[in-house]
Amino acid sequence: MGNLTVLGENIRNIRKAKNISQEKLAEMCNLHRTYIGAIECGTKNVCFKNLIKIIGALGCSVNDVFKGIDIEEDTL
Repeated sequence: MGNLTVLGENIRNIRKAKNISQEKLAEMCNLHRTYIGAIECGTKNVCFKNLIKIIGALGCSVNDVFKGIDIEEDTL
């Protein structure tokens, strides 16, 4: 599994655990719902600025979002 997929799954799992919809998260971050969906599916490489918005909106840590990321993998 690639790092983008792991990142997306982590974001999705945190979002769902907090009972936040994609639409609500997108609104909280001033991003589009389809962008959030693409990040969660691992098809969109999220920029740092938007990742910080998502982490802040979810009220989680960077460690939570990057759990299971393989820094050796060259597909990040």
